[in-house]
Amino acid sequence: MSSSSKPSSPYALPDPLLDLLSQYLQQQVTPTIEIDPEQLAYRWVGGRTGHLEPLVVNLFLSLDDLHGIDTQKSKLVQNTRQFLKGYPANHVLMTGTRGAGKSSLIRALLQAYHSEGLRIIEIARDDLLVLDKIRAAINALPADCNCRYVVYCDDLSFNGQDESYHTLKSVLDGSLDSEQDKLLVYATSNRRHLLPQLMKDNVNIYDGQTDEVNPYETIDETVSLSDRFGVWLSFYPMNQQTYLQIVQHYLSLQQAQITESIVDNSIDSNIDTEVNDNGLPEDIRADALQWASERGGRSGRIAYQFSRYWIGQAQLKAADNQL
Repeated sequence: MSSSSKPSSPYALPDPLLDLLSQYLQQQVTPTIEIDPEQLAYRWVGGRTGHLEPLVVNLFLSLDDLHGIDTQKSKLVQNTRQFLKGYPANHVLMTGTRGAGKSSLIRALLQAYHSEGLRIIEIARDDLLVLDKIRAAINALPADCNCRYVVYCDDLSFNGQDESYHTLKSVLDGSLDSEQDKLLVYATSNRRHLLPQLMKDNVNIYDGQTDEVNPYETIDETVSLSDRFGVWLSFYPMNQQTYLQIVQHYLSLQQAQITESIVDNSIDSNIDTEVNDNGLPEDIRADALQWASERGGRSGRIAYQFSRYWIGQAQLKAADNQL
């Protein structure tokens, strides 16, 4: 028997089983997370075994471009400035009507304060299980790093069987190391209480039909997550005047990005017509209201979409006229 050969161990696992175990571990273990403070924004992709994907951020949207939400904007700006200065600040939950500017506020904050160290990490609800590892990576940054991170979760809500919210609860408040000065969670949701509240729970309690010894603890559990956000910002449907003001603002912004010849041939010809109190020609005002009616409501998102539709239509008409 050659001295270089090694006897096989009677306890060695078969190679196919070792391959399966290796594959399983790779699927369950999150790779090491590294964060570059120079990168303005990341998005987590790939689920539990994913990674932080650097984002190319378009910083065209400013806080001044967001109208009709001045109260919510001022509170969010104040909380963010406290955070960036190293003063106590709160996690933020923004709830309410769709398209009111909740997500746009996050992008505008990055535009306004990235030079002061604000960074954004976007994470989906289904990936919240890696939030602890992201927090650990932020804590591992050098002590002289002046960047502070907002973990942004859009459209946050859970069903009764979803367990990933426990990780979020721990990060928000509850774990021994949850208090920190370099990470805040900003979340948006159309639902104020992020876990569903069922009418049958209340009915069962009042009728004595529940099997739980302490049934009110079920209700406490459904509201405990949203309670851990220190700042609640509510967004409401806007009136017609505010909607038209936003349309006028976005039209003026996009007009500035169009070549002078196209503006002269298309948009300015409409501005010479009768103008109403919102600064809009009557035909554009009527089109904007019809657009909102067809979409079933008025919001900043719908105003922005109308402005893109109208400007694009005007550009195409002007280009066709030049042929």
